[in-house]
Amino acid sequence: MKNLLQLLAVLLLSFPAVSQQQADLTFDASVKNPAYTTTHPKVLFDEAHFNFHTTTGRYKPFADLIGNDGYSVTPNKVKFTKESLSGNEVLVIANAGAAQATSADRTKPAFTDEECDAVREWVRAGGALLLIADHAPAGPAAAILAARFDVDMSKGYTADPANYERVVLDASWIRFSRQQKNLGDHPITRGRNASERINSVLTAGPPAGQPGW
Repeated sequence: MKNLLQLLAVLLLSFPAVSQQQADLTFDASVKNPAYTTTHPKVLFDEAHFNFHTTTGRYKPFADLIGNDGYSVTPNKVKFTKESLSGNEVLVIANAGAAQATSADRTKPAFTDEECDAVREWVRAGGALLLIADHAPAGPAAAILAARFDVDMSKGYTADPANYERVVLDASWIRFSRQQKNLGDHPITRGRNASERINSVLTAGPPAGQPGW
């Protein structure tokens, strides 16, 4: 888990209703060989922008996993500024804006221009950003920040008639795998050893973007 990209747009499961998604509290988040045992990189996990996923909610297994891998995880409760980001190696933002009270609010920008500028400058200085956004409304809400890194997030979603998951018979449930040769080879998907190697990823209703992004 050492190798985090400067920016990742992670395509996750759709969320038609809040009540339909819960954290899997039975997930085994233990790490046999933690990446960090002497130093502990600081991870700032955003919870200040109506985030659908939090460290104590739906993303608790993720927070537990990276904590067990040696990262020091701190929830963020304030707007992004040079000062609030300082001292952190990684910033995780998961579905910002998607927990707004009304549907109309959920597609509004989750961040101010000043916050986006602060995050961009922090990344330029060496910070690692993990930006997670589902299809609308999460994609449009995060679009203002993604644009700072030349990543387009539209209001639509992606369908792939050739590589969809046949079990659900929905072309927006897309399977990426090494066998199908559509899963990118990268330090993150390779992992440090065979136990960390990712061979298949299933996305459901990922946001659409410009061809090639």
